[in-house]
Amino acid sequence: MQAGTVSKPIRPLAALKALRALLRNGEDTRQVFLIIDALRGRSGERAFERFRKTEIGRTVLSERRVLLDRLSDRAALARLPEGSLGRAYLAFMAAQNLTAEGLVEASETGDRQALSEERRLFGARSRDTHDLQHVVTGYGRDGLGEVSLLAFGYAKTKNRGIGLIALAGMFKVARHLPGLPVKRAVWEAYRHGRRAAWMLHQDWEALLAEPLEQVRRNLNILPPTRYQSIIAAVAASRAPETAMAAE
Repeated sequence: MQAGTVSKPIRPLAALKALRALLRNGEDTRQVFLIIDALRGRSGERAFERFRKTEIGRTVLSERRVLLDRLSDRAALARLPEGSLGRAYLAFMAAQNLTAEGLVEASETGDRQALSEERRLFGARSRDTHDLQHVVTGYGRDGLGEVSLLAFGYAKTKNRGIGLIALAGMFKVARHLPGLPVKRAVWEAYRHGRRAAWMLHQDWEALLAEPLEQVRRNLNILPPTRYQSIIAAVAASRAPETAMAAE
């Protein structure tokens, strides 16, 4: 997830203000992009230059591809084979009551006019892969899942903003889930991110039709076992409460 790709001075006070707002309200997605924007420095530009040198990067930029167009076409996604990434993505978005367009407004940080068309395309593509990455990595949209996905991504991007959010979020989630190995789960996500292929360098349009498990193997994405064990433990602890409420 990138808020933009021009080099900018680091603005720690702006990042701190946005981080406090995000910790008060974890649903305020705009603060995520403000933090990334305030701390990105040259990380976004380095990511763009690396993307532009890849075969898929050259193709995306020359064809002016907009991934959002494909992800917004729910009818086309529904026609994809059962078990494909596209169908899994469609089910994930429906279950979470999300739309592919949901992150667009939140990502506007006021500097898009300063970006070249190619950099805007890259920034938008980075943003629009976020929920696809939830699906392929297996991390949910719960607090630990979001933090783990950020740690997974930070392993490749080294964006200070993403790292700060992941670190602060890890401690917040750990306070809410005492006694569970939250920090180990986040560290596992970071290690898995280092081993995995770079998410931004993939032909997501083509991968939508591929079997999800094959996509995971090809991208060297390992199962998030520590995360899954924590989610299972939380679900088990809440089962008696649910049963009592139903009586």
